[in-house]
Amino acid sequence: MTNQLGKMERPEAQPFRKVRKLYLVPLVYAFEGAPADYIEIYNRYWEGVRSSLESLEAGAGEVKRVYHEVVYASGEEGLKMVENMSPKACELVKSRLERGAVLEGFEDEEGLAEYMDWQRCLSIGFMSNKVAAKISESYFEAVKRRFEHLARRLNESLGQEEAGLLFISEDHKVQFPADVEVFYVAPPALDEIHRWKRDRSGQKPVEQDEGKRE
Repeated sequence: MTNQLGKMERPEAQPFRKVRKLYLVPLVYAFEGAPADYIEIYNRYWEGVRSSLESLEAGAGEVKRVYHEVVYASGEEGLKMVENMSPKACELVKSRLERGAVLEGFEDEEGLAEYMDWQRCLSIGFMSNKVAAKISESYFEAVKRRFEHLARRLNESLGQEEAGLLFISEDHKVQFPADVEVFYVAPPALDEIHRWKRDRSGQKPVEQDEGKRE
């Protein structure tokens, strides 16, 4: 079951203290050259995430495990990876680590590399339909293995009655364990970001350079 958080100040989360739960935060990035109106929404989004997480932890339990997509290392090495990708998420991660939470290595390094390589192959385009079909098949197999690994990793590491915090893209395909209660953290600014992108969908892509995120 997934609960959406963002429309209320403090959820009725007390009944969830005795179960495994996951606070899922959709990853939102800034980008090089982002206009001021986007940055304003972006900052409000992450402030909303911070506030929502504090309410969740007060009701359902403090975060004990932290997970972030693309991060395959734990501890300080993993934290540096988070900081390079999303400084805003890193601030939230650091505050939980200071309270005793653990940053878990989430991805399989080799599986992630394979997934990203096939993704790059798809982006170049092909003259041969046969080659395109083979590359597509390999890519989707890598995607399936990756998300299966993430679900397995979470299931193995998240203890009974613990709360986990997950930062992941909205279009993820992870099938969470049936006994994990998922809270989807969705501050109102997330809808504003979606509208902002839709309004500019006919213009030059705004996230073409995600190698330089803020």
